[in-house]
This record gives sequence, C-alpha cells and structure tokens, in this order.
Amino acid sequence: MSQSEHYDSCLSLVPIFSTLSDQEKEEIISIIRPKRYEKGDLIYLPGDQGGTLFVLHEGRVKVARLGASGKEQVIRVIGPGDFLGELSLFSSLPHTDMAEAQTKVSMCLIDGEQLKALMATYPTIALKILEALSRRLEQAENLIESINLYTAEERLVATLLSISSGEAEFSLTMSKRDLASQLGMTQETLSRTLATLSEDG
Repeated sequence: MSQSEHYDSCLSLVPIFSTLSDQEKEEIISIIRPKRYEKGDLIYLPGDQGGTLFVLHEGRVKVARLGASGKEQVIRVIGPGDFLGELSLFSSLPHTDMAEAQTKVSMCLIDGEQLKALMATYPTIALKILEALSRRLEQAENLIESINLYTAEERLVATLLSISSGEAEFSLTMSKRDLASQLGMTQETLSRTLATLSEDG
C-alpha cells in the first residue's frame, strides 16, 4: 500500500472524514503524518502540549484520567476509525488525560492549526467534527448518569449488551481491570458480578 493509499484508508475509516469529497480528503491527506506505537507506549500524558488530532488506523488505545492519588479512571478504549486529542484542538490548554497503546498501533496525525485552517475553508469538515464531539459529550453524560443512578450489576449488563451487539458469544475489547475502571467499580466487584450473572444464566 502506497503512503497516499494508507492515508486514504485511514480517513475512510473515520466517520468524520469518510463522507468528505475527494478534494476535501486530498487537502487533509496533505497535512497528515504517520506514527506507530508499540504496545504499552504512552501516546501523551496529562500536561503534554496538545494541538494534534490522532486518527487511529490500526490497533487499540486506552484513554484515561489520573486522580491525585494516581488512581486511573478509564474514559474509553478506542479502535480503528476512531480518534483522540480532539479537545486540545480548540483550546490552548495541555492534555488533561493520558493515552496508552494497548496493542501495536498505527496512526495518522493531523496538525491542529492546519486542520482548523481547512475547517475554515471547508465547513463540512467543521460540522463533522462538531457532530463527533457532540456524540462524545453524550457518551460522557451517559457514563456519569450510569455511575450515579444504577447498580454495578445494571451498569455491567448494559455494557455487555452494548459490546455484544446481540451476539451470544463475544470478546471484551479491554482488560477486566480497564472495564472495571470505566464502569466505576473495583476489579473484585466486576469479577463477583460476572460470576453472579453467569450463575443466573
């Protein structure tokens, strides 16, 4: 696969770019640079300078926040076609979360200032990014609501139903430790709740 084909494949995976015209895609391809990470590599940490949109082409990345005590709160685990670093595009503030490669990762990096210049020229790009940010905000609000209003078992059941997409058998997209963190429970509570669900059939 040529470099241009690789970038086009990268953009086609991402909902915010997949419906753009060929001209708009070519403009974005012109400001992309590739980056690879090994499993366990930190892509960025809290306090790091932002201003880059990371588009995931291959692999899996965990996005989390660290409390004052060092406790980790998993925000989401993303796969091919998703992106991160979007909040720093519209603010001069540094990153407030951390991103870690869960597998070998291939990314397309887009400079924020150049992307914002394209957004001014092509409003379609800006609208697509705003739609994606709105979905992210809704997901965050749903997670807050879930942690505050529902029991551990209810939160886990809802998540498993979402992950399974209706299939009887499926694989978790993250470790039990990360899933427990995302659901606002301890790993012990997660294991105990999974055992209870299994016993109940």
